[in-house]
Amino acid sequence: MIEIASARLTAAINPHGAELSSLRDPAGRELMTDGDPAFWSGRAPLLFPIVGRLVGDRYRLDGQDYSLPQHGFARRRDFALAEQGADRVTFRLEDDAETRAAYPFAFTLDATYRLDDSTLWIEIAVTNRDTRDMPASFGFHPAFAWPLPYGRARADHRILFDEPEFSLLRYIGEGGIAPDRRTSPVEGQKLPLSDDLFTADALIWDQLASRGLLYGAEDGPQLHIRFPDTGLLGIWTKPGARFVCVEPWWGIADPAGFDGEIWDKSGIQRLAPGETRRFGMDVTLID
Repeated sequence: MIEIASARLTAAINPHGAELSSLRDPAGRELMTDGDPAFWSGRAPLLFPIVGRLVGDRYRLDGQDYSLPQHGFARRRDFALAEQGADRVTFRLEDDAETRAAYPFAFTLDATYRLDDSTLWIEIAVTNRDTRDMPASFGFHPAFAWPLPYGRARADHRILFDEPEFSLLRYIGEGGIAPDRRTSPVEGQKLPLSDDLFTADALIWDQLASRGLLYGAEDGPQLHIRFPDTGLLGIWTKPGARFVCVEPWWGIADPAGFDGEIWDKSGIQRLAPGETRRFGMDVTLID
């Protein structure tokens, strides 16, 4: 683990996957998942070069089929340490023979974590080093402690969106994203959290008005989570688990029955040769 610290937070990042594995307050209380393998051992994987699952775990590019696992390969790769300071660190992943067999592009993925007082800033920079346009998606998948370690009951926790959210939700059906939509459980701006919300997998917004939200109990310390550049969001847990994931996405799983080229896939970003695309989120402890 590589640790960075500010006066108010300490973060630990695992070079395997460049995964945020711990975020602690000034008293050393853990704000992230406990990683209980009975539910899910992940903590905050980086989703690249796809978000979600492909139909049959395959995609088509220029008439040729390639295989990628759910959420891509970045979360399973060791990143190099590119830069390190007391309050910031950057990890780097570059293509190699193994990645090119599944994703035939030259790329660089830089993951930078920076602490400033009570805020953790995360910036991902994806650079196309190839000679042709490169399709890519990216997603964050951080799992925060539910309940947070401040003595409030799990049932008292809620998500409060920055804006009222009235849109219907997408959901994962048989074989991918279902073609229809479901009624949202959000009450204006408020989403009361309960296990019942997640019996059928994640809640998925693809028409989100907010670019941030508060998570926690109303009368206790909370996390303000911002994702200024995307309107795609997943919220997920497994019933009974001690975490909830707040997942800003620049991409989404295949729709059920999708059989087109990857360029026709919803949420795919097109990066020109030499182009860098940046994806960011930040988390602030409010106490």
